[in-house]
Amino acid sequence: MYKRINGIQHIGVGVADSEESQKWYRKFLGMDIPIFDGVAPAPLMDVYTHNKTITKRATMILNLQGGCAMEVVNPTSFVPKRPNFETQLGDIGIYINQIKARDVAETYQYFKENGAKLLSDVVELPEGGLTFYCEDPNGLIFQILPGQNFYTKGKHITGGPNGCVIGVSNIDKSLELYADILGYDKVVYDKTGVFMDFESLPGGEKQFRRIRLTQSNPPGGGFAKVSADTYIELVQAIDYSPKKIWKGRIWGDVGFVHVGLDVRGMKDLGEDLDAKGFGFTCDTKDTLDMGGTTRVHCTYIDDPDGILIEMIEVYKIPILEKLGIFLNVEKRDPLKPLPDFMLKALRFSRVKD
Repeated sequence: MYKRINGIQHIGVGVADSEESQKWYRKFLGMDIPIFDGVAPAPLMDVYTHNKTITKRATMILNLQGGCAMEVVNPTSFVPKRPNFETQLGDIGIYINQIKARDVAETYQYFKENGAKLLSDVVELPEGGLTFYCEDPNGLIFQILPGQNFYTKGKHITGGPNGCVIGVSNIDKSLELYADILGYDKVVYDKTGVFMDFESLPGGEKQFRRIRLTQSNPPGGGFAKVSADTYIELVQAIDYSPKKIWKGRIWGDVGFVHVGLDVRGMKDLGEDLDAKGFGFTCDTKDTLDMGGTTRVHCTYIDDPDGILIEMIEVYKIPILEKLGIFLNVEKRDPLKPLPDFMLKALRFSRVKD
């Protein structure tokens, strides 16, 4: 059986108000194409919700200019909580969602003129290039940084996510999963010190080791042309004892709830992960119906710090639901991207404000 981890498919974002959040994501991040949107119980997540099945609205959104998707999760059976302490850089969990842009300085001006809550000026990245940080309506941090391999040229100032920053307790231990097993094995940089681009963030004036990773293998899967290159940046506090961002809270509360990876050959992949000490914590076992038009097989694993990594094997997704155009990927070459006419047809489902 062919098995492969294609790369990051989406970042899961727990929000307090889906409509408000999605409007912000459309305005500032260009995430205006919904792949699916539905309300349903989430029994798969019982292991992360104190064994009580929650109900949530989940909306997968995409910026067709390029980048990964975001799964916006808004619980409907309870009021989602924020952390009861101010989280700081280096705390354990997914801390920042990274968004790619063609021109960071121009993007900064757009955010400033349109009233986004900015957390920094335009500053320099460790590997060169410019970046800045902002906050969404949920208090979640987004970083705008230079990107490449854009799929289409649209009107919006940014593309979508191309990675995330994850606070870990021990980078070397985390690399056993992220680099050796998940395939994020190419080091863009590995630096230790005080970083100018971090200094405006809560706790960012301290010392950190940070390592930015990407895949040495090319991204695969049907959406590879859109997602393109993706990154995982691990950050370890040197002179600070980090807290767990999710301590005392459950999946679906406000925050970056998981990183979703696109995979093929889930069964064999699961056997490999189990043999290496990262077995599935929950598994749909078969296909999961996401609103009637999307069929996927979902599993989760925990990283060494208990941070959630979702694995998704997609079987069927809507391309243009109104016309009955769907993609069945079970018999496709797992490395072959979708044809351009299919990908670009997604623009017909664009949400406009």
